[in-house]
Amino acid sequence: MNPTFLRFVLIPVVQIAAVIALVLVTVMYLVLLERKVNAWMQVRLGPMRVGWHGLMQPIADVLKLFIKEDLTPRHVDRLVFFLAPVILLLPAMAAFAVIPFSGQPIQVAGVEITPWVTDVNVGLLFLLAISSLGVYGIVMAGWASNSKYSMLGALRSAAQMISYEVPLGLSVVSVLMLAGTASMVGIVRAQAAAGYWFAFWLPYPQLVGLFLYFVSGVAETNRTPFDLPEAENELVAGFHTEYSGMKFAFFFLAEYMNMILVGCIIAVLFLGGWLPVTLGLGHFFPSLPGALSNFLPFWGSAGAMLTGFFWFALKVLVVLFVYLWMRATFPRYRYDQLMRLGWKWLIPLGLVHVMVTGLVMLLRRG
Repeated sequence: MNPTFLRFVLIPVVQIAAVIALVLVTVMYLVLLERKVNAWMQVRLGPMRVGWHGLMQPIADVLKLFIKEDLTPRHVDRLVFFLAPVILLLPAMAAFAVIPFSGQPIQVAGVEITPWVTDVNVGLLFLLAISSLGVYGIVMAGWASNSKYSMLGALRSAAQMISYEVPLGLSVVSVLMLAGTASMVGIVRAQAAAGYWFAFWLPYPQLVGLFLYFVSGVAETNRTPFDLPEAENELVAGFHTEYSGMKFAFFFLAEYMNMILVGCIIAVLFLGGWLPVTLGLGHFFPSLPGALSNFLPFWGSAGAMLTGFFWFALKVLVVLFVYLWMRATFPRYRYDQLMRLGWKWLIPLGLVHVMVTGLVMLLRRG
């Protein structure tokens, strides 16, 4: 086979298909995990009927959405009504193109296959730009539905996402300063070079940046306690009140894809991506065994790739569990409280965090 065709056509297509399939399966079972975690925290069982302990429940839910009647109300703007869920879903899917799921490439037929679709030197800026496009789909859905509930939800979502984009952007500035690159792969490699997996742990750990990004990410994805655009007891279902069938499934899919994307970005920027958790702990625990750094050494580069993917997936799972934990724990904010938190607390905290990071870097070099 022509190596050029293999490298520039076949392998990228297979990588894209694999990433999309992986994300879709993760969304299916993330929904099941959410229902199980909420049930556990509310002292009940959750889904138990379809499959062993409900393991086939996501497949049943997907089949239900496929066969559910797709209604379009007469009073809507049909073109915009149809395009809104697509415009919300596509940026969520495209953002995974620059996420590095592991760090060790493998060789196939003399061609290197990387565990990411592409690596660009402005990967983080690409993520910030493309993830902010989803608000257009929400606003279009609210306007095209010609419904008061939908319009209120869309306006809330637009104001909320614009407000929390600012602290979210400030939270990643310190990581860019420390890494010296906006490449997602380069950021993880900079953490590896520093010898710590937790965002260059010493002398100034990025705990404030992690907090800012996570809170802003929860608000950006309209999740509890910031789910004002979908407040069921106020707006029925918010911006997607008039949607059903596969159009509703697109909104549902985009929300959970964005949750996974936030978990992936946090894992890369603040938790070391594919780096093993044992990295850096040797400074504090010299006797700590290093067996976990690569638990499949006999598989060579493939084993190293799988090991990196294991650590990456574990870190993303921890972030998603905190997402679900917050839903079962915190009540919904009032809208004035939501705006006050963003503008009066998170933005000033982000500015101070960037200045402190710059000061620490200056003192360290001096």
